[in-house]
Amino acid sequence: MSVPTTTDPVERARGAAARESWAEAYQLLHAHDRHPSRGLTADDLSVLADAAWWSGHVDESVTARLRAHAAYLAADDHRGAGLASWWLYYEYAGLGRPAAAAGWLHRARHHLEDLPDCPEQCFLEMTAAEEASAHGDHETALAATRRMTALALACGSPDLLALSRQAESRVLLAAGRRTEGLALLDDAMCAVSAGELSGMVTGWLYCLALTQCMEAADFARAVEWTNAAMEWCAPPWTGRPPDEDAAGATAPEDSPMPTAPLPVTVPSGENPFRGVCRAHRVEVLDLLGAWALAEAEARQACREVPVDCLESAAAAYYAAGDVQRRQGRLEAAAVSYGHAHELGRIPQPGLALLRLAQGRAEAAVAGVDLALACRSDPDHDVLGRSRLLAARTEVALAVRDVPGAAKAAADLDALAGAADGDVPLLRALADTALGSVALAEKRPGALLPLRRALAGWLELRVPYEAAQVRMLLAAACRAAGDEEAARLELGTARAVFERLGAVPDARRAAALLSGGSRRRLPGGLTAREAEVLRLVASGGTNKDIARALVISEHTVARHLNNIFAKLGVGSRASATAYAYAHDLV
Repeated sequence: MSVPTTTDPVERARGAAARESWAEAYQLLHAHDRHPSRGLTADDLSVLADAAWWSGHVDESVTARLRAHAAYLAADDHRGAGLASWWLYYEYAGLGRPAAAAGWLHRARHHLEDLPDCPEQCFLEMTAAEEASAHGDHETALAATRRMTALALACGSPDLLALSRQAESRVLLAAGRRTEGLALLDDAMCAVSAGELSGMVTGWLYCLALTQCMEAADFARAVEWTNAAMEWCAPPWTGRPPDEDAAGATAPEDSPMPTAPLPVTVPSGENPFRGVCRAHRVEVLDLLGAWALAEAEARQACREVPVDCLESAAAAYYAAGDVQRRQGRLEAAAVSYGHAHELGRIPQPGLALLRLAQGRAEAAVAGVDLALACRSDPDHDVLGRSRLLAARTEVALAVRDVPGAAKAAADLDALAGAADGDVPLLRALADTALGSVALAEKRPGALLPLRRALAGWLELRVPYEAAQVRMLLAAACRAAGDEEAARLELGTARAVFERLGAVPDARRAAALLSGGSRRRLPGGLTAREAEVLRLVASGGTNKDIARALVISEHTVARHLNNIFAKLGVGSRASATAYAYAHDLV
């Protein structure tokens, strides 16, 4: 008696895969494959590999893909074997096995390069473009993306055409052709938002677009695509957004970040892109000032990211460290930066700013300088380099290296000016740095760049940086004799800091509002020790300080020993940085 085809688990699995019901496809094929007498075709093994990846079983995905390659090879199907080889290259690269990845990429080329034009060759061209762009050969990279576009158009694949548009966009952005690159990215993302693409390519393009937007400092696009990505990741069967569990918006300290990201098996029906998209969302929430939600989302992202995307967990840990640092939770920030470093991310400039807050000026200078040396190419991750230069300006001013601060601010200004088209985020960073240097140099022109910076941050709706600029504006207004304007800026800054939970900054604003006459001195310093520290920060020697305070040099030395012990610092430079960080100067 014949069995209806609808009861065949392999046929049902194929139907589930066609609907992108990956959990169902995985369960059916996995159960069927456990019986040695029931063989799977090469195509079915490829479906099993895809379904295993979507279900969070990355090792099983690789195993199934290896078997699919062998089956295609046995059937003398070089197109199938070539595509399986490319996917093995991609999966091994994600798992941190570069030698295996390189071997499978070589095999993919061996299978596909001598064939007549076919869709599978698009993946080789995409990889060739990535390799050429990484070596700075933008012309070769562009040629590869345009060959990819021609192949995609010839085969009529919306997936491959959108990928080719994104690949060309990436090369153009790396080459500094911002306007053209973003236009092509928008073209690719139209296909995403219209729902024209497969789940895999949709997830890829969301991840790539979010990375490109942040690296290019296009904050408006990053906000738009982050929201769209999280909506796409939302599981439709629950009737609630994917981040509802993490949206308590309090992020209590007794609910810490995971001590290390754990490889997870994505529950049935989950979207493995969800953790990656959530990690991108954390950085956007951080800039928007939704700090409690950002930290909660970072915690959730570290639990959700697949084992082949741990760089996303590193980004989430880093963003959480930034939030904790600005809230004054310095020990928690140090732990978060440490986890980001363990996962391969250089935790700068956040770690340098943390060291500055701790009074460790030498460590702050060394950290940010080393990170800048490692990012000498301004065409890659423009925002990352800009943030490093902004931090270099702040650190240099804290240690009274005004020429060093001026150089960093000038480099940042040049980077913002070199961008193809208006980039508000870069311009706001540059104007903040220029204004802070002008203020340190006691030049009358500090107000103009600072007011431009404030307007820029307000337009971008980035509250913390706007409040920081208000603090600088208050100092500039006081220097110009406008006490009323200074108090208005300080009052607004204080309100913003209190709303955000930026406790150290709120206290600093409050102290400046009250004139500092009745405030408690930081670090348990006595009034005399604070006087000594102010003179040290002004560049005074022990002899200078003794003369100014009419005390002996021996007494000055004793005060300095007490100051170093109370503040936990070991040098005059570190004590100076502490004095500036806590507004003792």
